Order: sequence, then C-alpha cells, then structure tokens
Amino acid sequence: MPAPRKYPPELIERGVQMVAAIRHGDPGRPGVIRQVGELLDIHPEVLRHWVKKAEVESEEKSHGVRRETLNLRRLERENAELRRENGILKAAAILFAAEIGRAS
Repeated sequence: MPAPRKYPPELIERGVQMVAAIRHGDPGRPGVIRQVGELLDIHPEVLRHWVKKAEVESEEKSHGVRRETLNLRRLERENAELRRENGILKAAAILFAAEIGRAS
C-alpha cells in the first residue's frame, strides 16, 4: 500500500498557482518558490517539484494543441485539393459523355 500523501491535492494546486501568479506579475523576482513554500508551510524542494511538473504538463498540452491545429490545417488543404480534383473529374466525365453521345 502506498504511503499517505503529506500534502493534500488542493494545497499542491494552490501552491503551484501562487508561484505562477507571482512569476507572471514579477518575472525577475528571485526566491518565489521558497517564499510561497514558507507561506504555505511546504518544503521548497517539494513545491519546486510540483511547479516543474505543472510546467511540463502545460507545455505538453500546448504542443498537443499546436499539433492538432497543424493537422487540421493540413486536412483542410487536402480536402480543398480533393474537391478541386473532383470538380475536374466531373467536368471531364461530362465532356467524355458528350463526345460519346455525338459519336453514336
């Protein structure tokens, strides 16, 4: 059986949010993790781990969204090309049907 967690998930989320908010408001500010850790009574290295994990997850999400957007654009271009080719084939079929009709 795994060991019980020392910190509840709500505290983890709150700590990560506080670090992110402070860094967003004052990007050059040193010691943010230590200060938030002291404020919430969390060991700074534990908080640092949570923050890094959240940053990686956020980055993975944004890459996934970008990848999906690029894939969607590629599929839309492919769809437009196929529609254009389909129109050409329909026009050719009509032309050939007219030729056969005249030849008969």
